[in-house]
Amino acid sequence: MGLEQFEVVAVLAVVIIVAASYFSSRFGLATPIILVIVGLAVSIIPGMPLIAPEPELILAVVLPPLLFSAAVNMPVMDFRRDLRTIGALSVVLVLVSAFGVGTLLWAIFPNLSFAAAVAVGAVVSPPDAVAATAIGKRLGLPPRLLTILEGEGLVNDATALVLLRTAVAATAGAFSFWQAAGDFFYAVVVAIAIGAAVGVVAVRIRSKIDQPVLTTAISFVVPFIAFLPTELANASGVLAVVAAGLVTGASSVRRLSVADRNAERTNWLTVQLLLENGVFLLMGLQLRTLVTDVSSGGLSVWHAVWVGLAVTVLLGLIRVAFVIPVVFTARRRRPDYEVQARRFDEALERVSADERFQQHPRGVRIERWLQRRRADARFYAGNGLGWRGGAVLAWSGMRGVVTLAAAQSLPTDFPYRTQLVLVAFVVALVTLVGQGGTLPLLIRVLGIRGTDEEQARRELALLLVEINEVAAGQVLDNPELRRRGGEPFDPAVLEKVREVQARIADPQRRGGAEDPAKAQYGELMQLILDAQQDALNEARSTGSYDSSTIKTAQKRLDQGSVRATGI
Repeated sequence: MGLEQFEVVAVLAVVIIVAASYFSSRFGLATPIILVIVGLAVSIIPGMPLIAPEPELILAVVLPPLLFSAAVNMPVMDFRRDLRTIGALSVVLVLVSAFGVGTLLWAIFPNLSFAAAVAVGAVVSPPDAVAATAIGKRLGLPPRLLTILEGEGLVNDATALVLLRTAVAATAGAFSFWQAAGDFFYAVVVAIAIGAAVGVVAVRIRSKIDQPVLTTAISFVVPFIAFLPTELANASGVLAVVAAGLVTGASSVRRLSVADRNAERTNWLTVQLLLENGVFLLMGLQLRTLVTDVSSGGLSVWHAVWVGLAVTVLLGLIRVAFVIPVVFTARRRRPDYEVQARRFDEALERVSADERFQQHPRGVRIERWLQRRRADARFYAGNGLGWRGGAVLAWSGMRGVVTLAAAQSLPTDFPYRTQLVLVAFVVALVTLVGQGGTLPLLIRVLGIRGTDEEQARRELALLLVEINEVAAGQVLDNPELRRRGGEPFDPAVLEKVREVQARIADPQRRGGAEDPAKAQYGELMQLILDAQQDALNEARSTGSYDSSTIKTAQKRLDQGSVRATGI
């Protein structure tokens, strides 16, 4: 493909992605499903060139920024709370699915070794949560379900790719379970260590620069800085990217400025839109290439289709069987968490009434730990999965372009390679269009509702009042409040700032006094904003409020910061 043809294709792809994203809500379908269907239709147009991208383009160039963007926006508190469920789905379920599918393929293809069959099982095992979360957010799924789906999508690719690499290596020599387990453990530990270190260092460097354009440019290369050295160390580069993203998301609020975070958020949303949807369009465009490869090899296309359908059914059955005990365990433990919440309430009451404890050097740290544990217990007690939520989890097993790219990365001398790649494509296509297309109907039939809007508004108002009261207590009501030079603030400035703070908490309020001296106003507003941010960070760390409430409050505080400091 020449340069001019590539430019035309790239422009058309962007136009198709934007159009599909805009009209997806009117069709009632997730954007990825529309793009796959459009890609399939375009691929069979006479004269359309065969599309066969290098699998490394997806696995090493597209996947790292996609996972990093998703990890940055993942609330770490929610991820920690559902880590057990996320780990079960993204690690244990992937392993069970890979060996289950591997056993089936081993029985169907006579010349396929068991290790090679497990490698293919690893290819088709990890679901792609993009389509599921796109549908869930539009239809208002509960935040906990969305967190579990997004968390599963972040980690399961790493599990599958590490297992794929281990299984492919086993095809070339003797297989040792303990060696494979050791390699897997090494890949995970090293990846988390490198990714976390890259995230910490990158945020610190960006906080020193404090220029939105430059800090955003650095953030674009962070996923690759985490990915490349981890892969060179024979660990999981994908997991390193996720670790770097989680660390970045958790620490950026405290270390990066409002302007830096706003610029980064806007630019990453654009990158995510193009990459995330572009890979689904690319997936549809590859149909003709795959069919041609199978046919030219003298193999049966329909045999690959039927095997793909059988694998899809098996994957669905395994996922349903796995989700049932997960939901049962969550339901059974819910009363225990209610009891725990009451016990932590009683403990906090005793701590607050004990003056000696309040004066203890570790008193504040212990009280914060009790608050965090109480918030966790309340979360589990009030946000149970339930059987309807379990049904959504079980049906959200859509595969995506990572499955196809991983299949195409199989060695060229792999037995039945072209047929197996087509099998992976059938699995991805059927699950994405079939399960993804019927997921909205399932959600409506089950009557699942998200967070109550009135309750969310009340919680947001309560949080805004809380952080404003903390800020007022620390700054405005402080009798020792002074300017940088030591002189007191003008009373008119103090009154103006109180009005601004009231408008931040309640944006429907309008009016206020005439602008006082801007120098004093800027100094005092900065003190207030710092105190408010500290209070919001404290609320975030204890987990006393829902993550969506924290996110909305942060956005409100950032908007208030931009308005107030610009006056």
